[in-house]
Amino acid sequence: MRQMAADQSRERISIGDIFDTMGDRAISALMLIFALPNAFPTPPGTSAVLGAPLVFLAAQLTFGLKPWLPKVIANRSMRREDFETIVGRIHRWLAWAERMLKPRLAIFAEPPAEYLAGAACLLLSIVLLLPVPLGNILPAVTISVFAFGILGRDGLFALIGFVMTAVSLVVAGGVIYGLVKAAIYLVVQWFA
Repeated sequence: MRQMAADQSRERISIGDIFDTMGDRAISALMLIFALPNAFPTPPGTSAVLGAPLVFLAAQLTFGLKPWLPKVIANRSMRREDFETIVGRIHRWLAWAERMLKPRLAIFAEPPAEYLAGAACLLLSIVLLLPVPLGNILPAVTISVFAFGILGRDGLFALIGFVMTAVSLVVAGGVIYGLVKAAIYLVVQWFA
């Protein structure tokens, strides 16, 4: 990705370019690219834009489908300079992950466990789409952990991802429950 970002001959970098560069690891690499920005507080609506492709990619991972993208997603592009900025921001995280990742506990990072990780990511990406205040950070971090584990064939990261999935769903469920309960209370008080 750094080579692509530094390639001065390109004006724009498309999602399809990234997809082609990553080859058989394209799904988890793109999941990381779309999830990692949501791991930090972002402007409202960002999680909806970045979460939609995550649903699509996680579904492919869940069902063990060969990676592909519809043209409407693959043709989306950004200026090379903007891509270079994004790569620069996530480079520190990627470098940390590269140092930490090593092939271990492969049973948790390869099929059929990889399909379960995809199902967890699918559920988390749906949660990511919901307009829950600060409700997207933990699911985004969890999806990123899964993506790192699958990219590096590191079952330890995948195991951590499964534990974080349970925590993410409990926290998101609690927040959603609280918001629904508060909304019902306000409606009842308004009509009382």
